[in-house]
Amino acid sequence: MPTKFEDIPLPYSSSKPLPTRQHTRGPTNTGGASLRRGKTLTKPERHVAPVPLIAPPQLPPHGNGGNLGNDGPASLLSPRFDLNWWVVWSYATTFWAPPQVLKLFGIKEKASRQAWREKITLCWIAVLLGAIVGFATMGLQRALCPAGESDSAFRRLGNDPLTLSISGKVFNISTSLTQEDVDFYALSKQMPGQDITNLFTRSITDYPSCSGHTLRYATTPLCKSAASSSFNETGTLQSCPLPAPTETTFDSLQIQNTGLEEGYSWAQVAALQSYLVIDGFVLNLEPYIVANPKPIVNDPVDSLIRQVLSNQTTSGKDATMLFYNRAETRDAVKCIQDRYLAGRIDKITPGCFVASLFLYTSLTVILGVVFVRFAMACIFNWFISSRLVLPPKDLGRTVVSPAVLPEGANISIHNKTGTAPWASDNTSKKLKNSRNPNIVQNGYGKGLSSSSTTLVNGAEPVINMARIGSELFVVALVTCYSEGEASVRGTVESIAATNYSDTRKILWIVCDGMITGAGEKMSTPDICVSMLDADPRFGNPMPMGYIAVGTGAKRENRAMVYAGHYGG
Repeated sequence: MPTKFEDIPLPYSSSKPLPTRQHTRGPTNTGGASLRRGKTLTKPERHVAPVPLIAPPQLPPHGNGGNLGNDGPASLLSPRFDLNWWVVWSYATTFWAPPQVLKLFGIKEKASRQAWREKITLCWIAVLLGAIVGFATMGLQRALCPAGESDSAFRRLGNDPLTLSISGKVFNISTSLTQEDVDFYALSKQMPGQDITNLFTRSITDYPSCSGHTLRYATTPLCKSAASSSFNETGTLQSCPLPAPTETTFDSLQIQNTGLEEGYSWAQVAALQSYLVIDGFVLNLEPYIVANPKPIVNDPVDSLIRQVLSNQTTSGKDATMLFYNRAETRDAVKCIQDRYLAGRIDKITPGCFVASLFLYTSLTVILGVVFVRFAMACIFNWFISSRLVLPPKDLGRTVVSPAVLPEGANISIHNKTGTAPWASDNTSKKLKNSRNPNIVQNGYGKGLSSSSTTLVNGAEPVINMARIGSELFVVALVTCYSEGEASVRGTVESIAATNYSDTRKILWIVCDGMITGAGEKMSTPDICVSMLDADPRFGNPMPMGYIAVGTGAKRENRAMVYAGHYGG
């Protein structure tokens, strides 16, 4: 039995992969371990430290006939489930499926059940994220900005013809009857949506919110009538030619309440002489000012009203702060709003603002990403891509021959001199430098030790760049996991059949794990190796360890490199 890796024969065949290295020291019992396809659902490598397939751990000899200790493969293959947040979350998500129920459906192994729970949890997370995206796309606007708060709830003053407003509500007068003293069409033509509340007869008792208030803002009559004959102020009362604003009156006048509110801008409020704003409500105080043309002594509400009306700036007609600063004036707000309401400030609500901000921000980000990617693609195509495939400019410089590798390369594969595997050992000779017999200068200004430079078939290791040529070398990377022979061969055939020179392209096939696809008799790595015409000059491939991205046993991996030619 061969005891050295070099003594293992190399049975190169078109139907068998190249052999792997395996040492035997003492009585080894691997417990029937073999290279077989694991269950794709359970994926035991999640929780079990797998035995390396290329080079299993060596077992120390035991006097008990090879029984395994605590550190043997038996312990590596024993399931270990760490109680972490992911396991707890997967159990919480699938609490409705106890183990007894899963066993009825054929999922009997604990690892399989845990894998099933994790897959269901991932599906649940995907559905949850999809619901969040759907809500942000379709439901956020309706949640933060319902129909009652959207812009469609207002009709801006002056925009809609054949409309007038009464107590802040928009009325359609397209079918109205012209009265003897009131021409609705003329009023709408003068200013669509203007307030005509003062044309309707109203009494003090029509506003219960003013009951108990004794100041003039609540007791001043709104219309000239017999009940107001005792009013002895120097001002005059307005005449109200229309009946009380009730549904019966509206039906008789054939005007329809649209249910929308009349909206005013700040500029429009500033332009109207007797209008002011309290808490977003636009108030028409013309009846009050007409009836009380002079300031009223010891009346704080009257003083604030006149103070605000005297300010004609765009934003100075807002009396909210002044009225809410004192308890006496704060109590008057509700009564004033009910008696003199003309509409609302047509502004976007905070909810609508947030919804619009989110919508436009998302749109900006998405369009920004699209345009940036487009710009980057254009820049790459127009300015960068052509520079990546430029031929070498200086073909007269000397470079190291492709047959020579630096000192130390391939020492582990039957090559004590460090030359490439395809270099001929029979014609290897030392190259002498005229200045320094131990150093050979390569094309990059670095020295190569004479012990690692050889003559290859009579050709010197330092050659002219023109001998290599200006055609670029190409590496085609093909990744495999569980593909079958037809899939892999179709991919490799398409690459091999390209017009690019075969001497300038290399196929680099990476097989991620010893996985056997559904319906396949061989694992994917075995299929790929069986398609390879191995080059014996590269020797028997050795498993080389590397650290992968992962934790625990998943960090330590081994890989083997098979070299040869693909002949189709």
